[in-house]
Amino acid sequence: MSANRTVLRRAGAVVALSAVGVLAAAGVASAHVTVHPESYAKGATDGMLTFRVPNEEDGASTSKVQVFLPIDHPVLGVLVHPRDGWTPKVTTTKLKTPVKTDDGTITEAVSQITWTGGKIGAGEYQDFDVAFGELPDNTGQLMFKTLQTYSDGKVVRWIEAPSGGEEAEDPAPTLKLTAGGGGAAAPAAARSGDAGSVKAADGSDGTARGLGIGGLVVGVLGLAAAAFAIVRGRSPKTDA
Repeated sequence: MSANRTVLRRAGAVVALSAVGVLAAAGVASAHVTVHPESYAKGATDGMLTFRVPNEEDGASTSKVQVFLPIDHPVLGVLVHPRDGWTPKVTTTKLKTPVKTDDGTITEAVSQITWTGGKIGAGEYQDFDVAFGELPDNTGQLMFKTLQTYSDGKVVRWIEAPSGGEEAEDPAPTLKLTAGGGGAAAPAAARSGDAGSVKAADGSDGTARGLGIGGLVVGVLGLAAAAFAIVRGRSPKTDA
């Protein structure tokens, strides 16, 4: 019986360590400012982008969010969805190269959106929705550099691009643009409601879900191994 208890303790330890690893990895995966969905077709029209901003500070709240839109490959027809408690300010910039569309020539585009007046508390995140009329069709990705300001004055600069295939420490939210006709955009993968800040635990992304499934598989295998060891230990010995 002591041997059986030892096996069970070891199996339990494996499962516990696996769960801790999964939770830690999931927390890291969802800690950055991100844009959803992660990709759209080049030239997509009439869609929505959701910028998800988590609060990473225990002793301060997020009080200001600035998202910078690329002007070299402009996003056209930008409209900001109202967010309770937050006041948006939209800045437009004249384009160096006007963009010709079916509705005429566009000479300026939104270059920055700033949200102030609200609060994202510790362990919470906030979604900011931005509708667009048309995405560019002459680039493979769009980087939306973002500044996150906390109530204690700290500013986190989410402006870095991946280097050498590795993720940057403070990566900018990046939207991949894939080949395939423009047309109407697919529904956004992460549409937010009209509620205020949401607990970060509710905002796990695809990576976190995948890690969770992997952890469950490891746990099940550990328990199965323990059960097999117990059954084997209880099997009656036969004479040679």
